Amino acid sequence: MKGNVSSLIVHSHATTKTLTAITLSDFLAMEIAPQEAVLEPWLNSKSLNMLHAKRGVGKTYMGLSIAYAVASGTAYLKWKAPRPRKVVYLDGEMSSFSLQSRLKAISEATRCESHLLQNLRIFTPDLQDGPIPDLADQQWHVAVRDFIKDAELVIVDNLSCLARSGGPENDADSWNVLADWALKLRREGVAVLFMHHSGKSGQQRGTSRKEDILNVVINLKHPAEYSPEMGATFEVHFEKGRELFGENSKPFIAKLVSKEAVHLWEITDMEDSNYDQVILKSNLGLSPGDIAAELMLSKSTVSRYQKRAREEGRIKRAE
Repeated sequence: MKGNVSSLIVHSHATTKTLTAITLSDFLAMEIAPQEAVLEPWLNSKSLNMLHAKRGVGKTYMGLSIAYAVASGTAYLKWKAPRPRKVVYLDGEMSSFSLQSRLKAISEATRCESHLLQNLRIFTPDLQDGPIPDLADQQWHVAVRDFIKDAELVIVDNLSCLARSGGPENDADSWNVLADWALKLRREGVAVLFMHHSGKSGQQRGTSRKEDILNVVINLKHPAEYSPEMGATFEVHFEKGRELFGENSKPFIAKLVSKEAVHLWEITDMEDSNYDQVILKSNLGLSPGDIAAELMLSKSTVSRYQKRAREEGRIKRAE
């Protein structure tokens, strides 16, 4: 590196690390490769991201679908992979049969050239002779290096299974080792997507410090009116999105439907869905307050929707 550079050698736990600082003029003159879109518009190269949801909402199906789309250069939901890339999916939880069944359904819904399937490599516990990796332990970073060395996207599903020894989830220091590993991958141009559980509050489980280094945080949750008969149906919310604005950051609802024995996704904008629900519940006689509570909307939003619906003649006027 040319220019005025200051370095500091740090000795820690029998390792030697060099820390570097650079002047602003030299930094501005550097040629830094820009980030590239991995899955437009939110997943970029050299980025760290998280997708979290409560159990049973559909985060693994989404994670596998994202992996397939990026590996094959295809689309998923409202997102598109501009070109195929190499992906590694680290699964620490599912049986190989369940994993295979889901990937078969995904590949049947979105066909691609067979050679592109080589871009996606799957790690699953059932195919291992010994214990699965613990990414909260630095020794395991070397072990997983061989099969992620040429990956452009690494998906970790999930933190509870694959980062076990760092300490309690609510302890901020428990994230340090994993964060260092993720930042190293980012320096090498790799994008990382962590799959994680939501806590009782609906936020990602454990310390909020995880989100400090993340570019994008996505939360999946069932709609307020959800029932098991609705199958795989969830809301997609962007809780954090660096450089993600406007239409690209708006929440939406995804529902998995079967058409001619093929699984496909139906997408509905959240605002459209909430508007229809306000109309339905208004015609059933619910009060604005009850509607707001059920749909988790503000009373002013409910009133605005009701006014619009009455003007359109979609809410029955009281006799």
